[in-house]
Amino acid sequence: MFEDLMPVSLAAYTVDALAVGPLVPASVRSLGDFLKWCKANPAQANFGSPGAGSILHFIGALLAKGAGVELRHVQYRGSQPAVADMLGGQIAAVSVPIGDMMRHMDGGRARVLATTGRTRSRFAPDVPTFAEQGFKSLVVEQWMAFFMPARTPEALIVQTSEALRDALASRSVSDAFAVFGMEPASSTPAELAKLLRTDYERWGAVVKETGFKFD
Repeated sequence: MFEDLMPVSLAAYTVDALAVGPLVPASVRSLGDFLKWCKANPAQANFGSPGAGSILHFIGALLAKGAGVELRHVQYRGSQPAVADMLGGQIAAVSVPIGDMMRHMDGGRARVLATTGRTRSRFAPDVPTFAEQGFKSLVVEQWMAFFMPARTPEALIVQTSEALRDALASRSVSDAFAVFGMEPASSTPAELAKLLRTDYERWGAVVKETGFKFD
């Protein structure tokens, strides 16, 4: 992975959300409420994510481990099937990007209990973060980025990174990303390389900590 691609620039980032649906009583309004409900209702205590081994899966797994509760993971092929089952009462909760919950937040059938950012998301300003609710290790910002093939001339990488920085700073790009709950973000190639290495090490440790094995 580190040898095949050359980092160019960040493109965007998003935060993730834990939301519950109609299977969970309306009185559950916070992470603390949800975890108490999980302990009292272990047969129904579950959450869906877009796939086993995804960061969204590990967010739920780390929450359960940190709170000392059983929270069964239900694997889906993408966020939308998981959200649909949550809204239909087939599963209790989902761990998905905030953008996948935005159109469901005002209808009353879904309640976003926490987001993973360093600060509250502008797309859900009334929702406290995991860190605010006592889970300080669950600060997660997923990102997308631009890469080029290995052995691309350095001058071309720098030129492309600078062009992307200007494009990503435009209002039209910001507005387009906002529809999906995403924030545009640029970086230098060196900054992206450092972020890639840091996240690789962080999530590699989480895989070991949770004991996850891909079947």
